[in-house]
Amino acid sequence: MELPVVIIGAGPVGLAAAAHLLERGLTPLILEAGPSAGTHIRAWGHVRLFSPWRYCIDRASRALLEASGWQAPDPKRLPTGAALVEEYVEPLAGLLAPYLRFNRRVVGVSRDGFDKVRSAGRNEAPFVIVTRTPEGTEDRITARAVIDASGTWSQPNPMGASGLPALGEDGSGRVRYGIPNVLGPDRAAYAGRRVLVVGSGHSAMNAVQDLVKLKRVEPGTEVFWAMRRAPDPLTFGGGAQDALIARGQLGAEAEAAVTRGDVTLLAPFPIEALAEQPDGVRVTSVGGQSVTVDRIIACTGFRPDLAFLREVRLGLDSWLETTPALAPLIDPNLHSCGTVRPHGAAELAHPEPGFYAVGMKSYGRAPTFLLLTGYEQVRSVAAALAGDSAAAARVELDLPETGVCITQRTPAKTGCCG
Repeated sequence: MELPVVIIGAGPVGLAAAAHLLERGLTPLILEAGPSAGTHIRAWGHVRLFSPWRYCIDRASRALLEASGWQAPDPKRLPTGAALVEEYVEPLAGLLAPYLRFNRRVVGVSRDGFDKVRSAGRNEAPFVIVTRTPEGTEDRITARAVIDASGTWSQPNPMGASGLPALGEDGSGRVRYGIPNVLGPDRAAYAGRRVLVVGSGHSAMNAVQDLVKLKRVEPGTEVFWAMRRAPDPLTFGGGAQDALIARGQLGAEAEAAVTRGDVTLLAPFPIEALAEQPDGVRVTSVGGQSVTVDRIIACTGFRPDLAFLREVRLGLDSWLETTPALAPLIDPNLHSCGTVRPHGAAELAHPEPGFYAVGMKSYGRAPTFLLLTGYEQVRSVAAALAGDSAAAARVELDLPETGVCITQRTPAKTGCCG
């Protein structure tokens, strides 16, 4: 019996991988830790993307959907995360239902009968994937290849300036990671409160923008914004030069909020410690500055979860935690643009043949990922797994410019394309 290609994660990129594999005559098996497709996206469903629909739909997935009578949304419209799930991810997952297993968290990947150390005969052995349900039931699945599209949303970076949690950060009930819906279900936690947003990327800008709107109807709300470094001319993006209009507007509006005084900017403010006080939590910077707030929204990016890949022979760049071939193409110390040099299976390959990380996880700690990048990645990977090396090498990637493209910069900007 032909073994499947296991795909970890049922987000847009994982589902696209399945569509491309089916197009190639290969059998996918998608393992999703959550109860439904697009679990991570649902966590930020209230956020509007700055990529219009034309940049959100994979080619092979579109073909599969349109064959069922599905009609694509207006290509110029900007979807929210919820719309992306409802209008695209869920219909696609429905068509891929025979290849989907929900509530199956992957807790281990290896070669069947081989630990990480053994080499002789290793590449001929199938992969073995161990999954666990929320109830604790475990299962073992064998596969011919593994595509890890699990993303990074479940692994937020800590707020500490050194990449470690700030003193007092772990276990603090004051901190919320990601982008809470402060204008919706989470409103009560932030209305009339002193709120600190931490981070300098587009997630932080989204959170700041929502808090400014909340402040207009809840005047007691105070908004503080902490960045590790002082802003420079590129911090707020490319403005009118950005090919994604909404992305340029987001940065311009965030800058305007600071200029108007709607937001108190604290920069540079590398965070060292959090300390509970009778009237809130005192946040202290490395330089000794401090601010006392009621709530903290940490938009400090994400990092890949590599724990369940311990027995896989990974080739990782020493600081970005992506493949060494991909690292120089996406290094945020060097790049702050929306275009990325074409890359596919060759750049995504690890020393473990048949294993690929794709989508946001493939970028490791780099923040510049866009959906189109992931779709092109899985097209190339599917071709490689099907033995079509020419198609795998023929990678084409056409991403919209940010308007702030450079090749060298110190310090690095993060989050320019998120």
